Amino acid sequence: MFKHFLLTLLFISSFIHLNALEIDNKTTFHNLLPHAEIYIDKTKSLTLQEILKLKNEFKANDKKILAYGYSPHFDVWVRFTLHNTTNKPLEKIVEYDNPLTTHIEFFNPKDDYVKEEGSFHVAKERRTLNPIFHISLKPQESKTFYIHASSHITTLIVKVNLYKKDVFYAKELQHHFYMGLFFAALFILGIYNLSIYFFTKDVSYLYYVLSIFGIIAHQMIYAGIANIYLFSTSLRISFIEHASFLVAFSIYFLALFTKSFLELKQYKVHHKILTIYLIVFPFFVSFFTFTEQLSSYRDIFTLLLLIYLFIITIYATLKKNRQAYFILFGWLIILMTGSLMYISSLSIFDIHQYLPYLVEISFVSEAIIFSIALTDRIKQLQREKENATNKLLTKQRDEQEKFKLKVAKKTIDLKKTLGEKEMLLKELNHRVKNNMQTIVSLIRLQIDELEDEQTKQVLSSTHNRISAMSHLHELLNYHQNISNINANDYFSLLSNDILESYHDDIKIHLNILSDIKLEQAISCGLIVNELLTNAFKHAFPNKDGNIYVRLWNNKKHYFLSVRDDGTGYDKDIFSHSLGLTLVEHLVKSKLGGTLKIYTKNGVTVIIKWEHKSE
Repeated sequence: MFKHFLLTLLFISSFIHLNALEIDNKTTFHNLLPHAEIYIDKTKSLTLQEILKLKNEFKANDKKILAYGYSPHFDVWVRFTLHNTTNKPLEKIVEYDNPLTTHIEFFNPKDDYVKEEGSFHVAKERRTLNPIFHISLKPQESKTFYIHASSHITTLIVKVNLYKKDVFYAKELQHHFYMGLFFAALFILGIYNLSIYFFTKDVSYLYYVLSIFGIIAHQMIYAGIANIYLFSTSLRISFIEHASFLVAFSIYFLALFTKSFLELKQYKVHHKILTIYLIVFPFFVSFFTFTEQLSSYRDIFTLLLLIYLFIITIYATLKKNRQAYFILFGWLIILMTGSLMYISSLSIFDIHQYLPYLVEISFVSEAIIFSIALTDRIKQLQREKENATNKLLTKQRDEQEKFKLKVAKKTIDLKKTLGEKEMLLKELNHRVKNNMQTIVSLIRLQIDELEDEQTKQVLSSTHNRISAMSHLHELLNYHQNISNINANDYFSLLSNDILESYHDDIKIHLNILSDIKLEQAISCGLIVNELLTNAFKHAFPNKDGNIYVRLWNNKKHYFLSVRDDGTGYDKDIFSHSLGLTLVEHLVKSKLGGTLKIYTKNGVTVIIKWEHKSE
């Protein structure tokens, strides 16, 4: 009880030295810092009880915002007094206008009230982006409040505002809306460029998309959205402690984008320097971040990379690189924004007072400019493609004309050569046919002089075989198409020779439904000759009967059938026949086919071979 009484006395004593800010129901907003006093605790250990004992150590302040840089080695105490000039109770909201400050304590000594806030201590019930504290004043009451602020890892920026409740929540709703528009714009631009990447496979788009998503992640922390909507306490603290990696991530892929987009290989020195820097960049950032003594310098390598990218862009612009103009414009926006933000952080000029969403506007503007640049790249590539296509078509037309002339000349030469070859081939066939006819005539004369029947039959078989080959050359001499032979004409000539040789009453019936290839014609002719000869010799003892020869084909095979209505054959004699042996050899070796013999109602021989057989 005595302790509480002592604190009250100290509070009243301290109040005497303060100029109270008078407020009433009409007070909608006040920046409290110009009405507050500041004390810097370099020991970072003072408690509220010790602070209450300090009377003259607090210094008057006239600045609207206080910026102390990254993780300063001191704590900041803010003291201000509010006086209710009305006869009614007042309820207001005190806003600490910076979501990144890691540790904030709000004290109301008169009511013995303490509330802890900050990015490391986000209250579960809070749904505002910045920490807030509810205060109440009785009619004509004055109260002195203390804010204890310190920052670990992040910047320590102090800005304290007083709001009327309804005004604050209206402002907060508007703030949420604008931040939602900002993130939606960045996300849409990211998805847009990602879809273009999948369409074009240009890696520049992928690098830029990764850079945009890095910016989105960082800004969610910077704006406080991630603190209240996305992360648990442990995850939030981890992300804040390593926020420099998100910045480095975005700049790293922005550098890869610049390298690819400006086609930096054409500037060999800059390409080599940037490549080396990008290799060592992750190691330096990691080393400085995790080394406690050097952690305050962790962003220097990211800053150096940004400066060098700006230098490269200026160089490419001077080299009249069309794409560099867009990037340079984007860099100028970022440079201007960064400069204004730096001036604001030094409390020289508060740009947020006039452009509260400057950072968001600059990021969206840069993203739009770079997206336009990427779209222009597609148009440029399309124009280059069209020019290349036109040149190629012109070259193709020229080549086609040249080719036509060459083909025409070659065609004339080939026709001339082909005509000569056809004449030579006809002459060759004519001479072969004449030579074979001479041999046939000699054999016929020899047959007429012989008396031995067996010898006559052997010579007659030889005569017919040679005639079969002779007739083929005779057909070749009279037909233009030498790739296929008219099988009907060929088999008719063979049949007539057989009929003339035997003078029997046997009839040969031809049913020829297909031509045959030249390379198969001799084999087929010899086969038909042997099968007809065998039928004449063995099938008809009475020298009277019918022989049916049929040739047809389908898409894959040829079929040759020779059938007689004779008496059949003796298997022992017929299997050792020279004629049948020759037929089997021709079918298997020359045609690559199969041979089947049926003896029901005479003899039927069916031969089958493929179209491509030789």
